[in-house]
Amino acid sequence: MRKTLFIYSANYLPNIGGVEKYTHNLANQLEHLGVHACVVTNNVFNLAEEETLKSGATVYRIPCHPLIGGRLPVPKRNLTFNKLLKRIYSQPTDYVVINTRFYPHTFLGVKHAENHNIKPIVIDHGSAYLTLGNPVIDIAVKAHEHMITALLKRHPIDFYGVSNESVKWLKTFEIEGKGVLNNSIDADNYYASASNRDFRNELQLADGDFLVSFTGRLIPEKGINELLDAARQLRDRPNIKFALAGDGPLMSMLEKNNPGNLTLLGKLPSEDIAALLISSDIFCLPTRSEGFSTSLLEAAACYTTPIITNVGGVPEMIPSKEYGVILQSQSSTEIAEDIVSIQENPERNIILARNIGARVRAEFSWQRTAEKVLQACQKANSR
Repeated sequence: MRKTLFIYSANYLPNIGGVEKYTHNLANQLEHLGVHACVVTNNVFNLAEEETLKSGATVYRIPCHPLIGGRLPVPKRNLTFNKLLKRIYSQPTDYVVINTRFYPHTFLGVKHAENHNIKPIVIDHGSAYLTLGNPVIDIAVKAHEHMITALLKRHPIDFYGVSNESVKWLKTFEIEGKGVLNNSIDADNYYASASNRDFRNELQLADGDFLVSFTGRLIPEKGINELLDAARQLRDRPNIKFALAGDGPLMSMLEKNNPGNLTLLGKLPSEDIAALLISSDIFCLPTRSEGFSTSLLEAAACYTTPIITNVGGVPEMIPSKEYGVILQSQSSTEIAEDIVSIQENPERNIILARNIGARVRAEFSWQRTAEKVLQACQKANSR
């Protein structure tokens, strides 16, 4: 009889984010390995309570209060919640994996594991405190993270990170991580999934125009303000264009302060993001915090040279200057200078793109990560 593994993830598709994609791809790959994967998430988008994915994985969605625009879903403990959770907890369960550490949803996974006498593993996806762009609110968010982590540490759990930096970050909370369960991508499949949209034509770019793309949530910690300022500094170079794919609370600010060389594409489906990256000359992500950036993996899969800050799993993806450009800070001036440096050296850009594309295919596959997750679960429960 095949094993059953439950993955608790506070947010999930169609919400777009690294944790959501990690959960989805891990579940699908586990099914390919012969393990039944069940995702338990919050019903932020009022979808079906239960759904079977094409891979065979099952998704359960529990009622919730979608606080902070859905970024902090809190379980709604009503009759539907009780009935669904009872059904979930009654399922045969061999392993429990929790993404990530600081959501109320996390404790539902812990209780599920304890009901079945299982030691769960928690995978941390960060390398810095969450920020909402408001100093006062951020203090409260920081306190919340410490409080909920202290409560979590009372339970027998094995903690892992998605990168070496995530494992180091766990030490902030006096947690000794067991190892790395890195983010990954099926690079060839992602590249082949690209839609037929011709973004260079849609953006009315000339043959010599240089396209800088960003994909992700439009939130302060992704470096949106710094990227906007870099675009403003490069207005005197009319052949450098910016395209931002994503949505979030900073969208209206970007619309009001667009310097004229920046196009806001809004939220795009995965296949259109792949097409945009293939059409781009570089991918720029001046983020403040990442566990292991999914957007970086997607850019690498599309042979797009990355310019990114030194956070999370970046040193693992870009071990030297032969694979991309690592920003030393979020400085908009540094961002602008590095963009110009690549734009003025197309031969180097070709080499960097080729190298990063080859590296992601050789080192960061979902099969390898899924196998590591299973090994971590087996190790935690080898009594």
